[in-house]
Amino acid sequence: MPNEYPPGALDGAPAPDDGLADELRRAGVDVDTSAAARAEHGRDWWPLTIRDVHAGRVPHWPGLVARPTTSAQVSAVLTGARARGVAVTAQGGRSGVLGGAVAPDGGVALDMTAMNAVVAIDEVSGLVRVEAGCFGPELEAATRSRGWTVGHLPQSFELSSVGGWISCRGAGQYSNRYGKIEDLVRGLTVVLANGDAITLGGRAPRRAVGPDLVQLFVGSEGTLGVITEATLVMRRAPRHEERRAVAFASFSEGLDACRRILQRGARPAVLRLYDEAESRRHFDVAGCALIVLDEGDETLCVATARVVDDECEGAARLDVATVATWLAHRNDVGALAALWESGICVDTLEVSGAWADLPAMSDHVLAALRAMPATLAASVHQSHAYDDGACLYFTFAGRPDGDPTEYYRRAWDVATREVLRAGGALSHHHGVGRSRARFVADALGGAYALLASLKRVVDPDDLLNPGVLGLGGEPW
Repeated sequence: MPNEYPPGALDGAPAPDDGLADELRRAGVDVDTSAAARAEHGRDWWPLTIRDVHAGRVPHWPGLVARPTTSAQVSAVLTGARARGVAVTAQGGRSGVLGGAVAPDGGVALDMTAMNAVVAIDEVSGLVRVEAGCFGPELEAATRSRGWTVGHLPQSFELSSVGGWISCRGAGQYSNRYGKIEDLVRGLTVVLANGDAITLGGRAPRRAVGPDLVQLFVGSEGTLGVITEATLVMRRAPRHEERRAVAFASFSEGLDACRRILQRGARPAVLRLYDEAESRRHFDVAGCALIVLDEGDETLCVATARVVDDECEGAARLDVATVATWLAHRNDVGALAALWESGICVDTLEVSGAWADLPAMSDHVLAALRAMPATLAASVHQSHAYDDGACLYFTFAGRPDGDPTEYYRRAWDVATREVLRAGGALSHHHGVGRSRARFVADALGGAYALLASLKRVVDPDDLLNPGVLGLGGEPW
């Protein structure tokens, strides 16, 4: 976790749920009711919980922490909790930044990290079966030892689990080459709120047997079921790499180059464009830096690099070591807690939109954030690209007087309003959690009623992660 509770913060903890704890222990489930464990599992990397911890406030006190080791034990937890009307929040590494893995007061924090086995690797088909609590480094080590890779490398790689990737519909930093998590999932085992364990997909790379029920749970953030196992696609471990770095005179000019690259069919694993502010901050260069890295088969990488060179012909060449700078710092997250503890309110929001809408969207979001009186900085980069559009990743920082909650909420309000007004998507890969829950109905329009009806069918008691995705509880 990003920071630690100060001495005395856990004194006076409310009583645990000993009744349910005893029942689950009789079913063979490892249960922890200590104040330290419950306080830790009542938070994730949501910036507002960082502030709470620094101030010695425990955001939420779950009634217990359950650590199952099998799908049958997950079923026992859900069955027991349902009988008592107790909410359950599935958790992995709790690396999410939107409050989606925050177990509520009195609820069950369902810690999935003991289910961390790489079950099987099929080197003929290029598939790996893995339990949901397996962390990125362990999965990658297992596949690399056999000459393969899943290629899913989010910034939270060392802190996050397979189940979290799938639940939040995540995207790795090399996603242009390997695909996002929804492209990699072939099958799931899911335990429903009533305790039933079901297996979805896993029979073939594609099916035409009704809607794809696997995808129903990809991005459901623990509100429709608990993912316990997944089958993922692997790729051969890369043997070649190409790197490029250039700078454009404007962010919109760089976006247009990215669009042309993708629409010519090139898929460099990394294609990240930074605005002037972030180019100075990260690389100490003028202009808008474009970082390009591709890996894989040499023939494909060389052809991709040629397309990049063609479409960036008019840009200023940067030292290719700029790519190495990005690689060295791409997963740095240590500054977040220190900034909040010093009184600076900082956060990021990633959204997506069509190429035709992105330049205006970027301008309007940045203008709205910079117009807020307490804002110190607002910047943007493009991190994932498609034929028809891309992800924009905004960062803002402010120093409001007193409690930063009002400024924080207002920043999200003004930025989200501009994104939705421009026709963009509410989230690209971080998900919704609790921080964005209040926007889901507007973002989905008429489809929100369909999502809510699905929740009522599979979880009529609002047992699973209530409030997340704007379902089964009040949004923050």
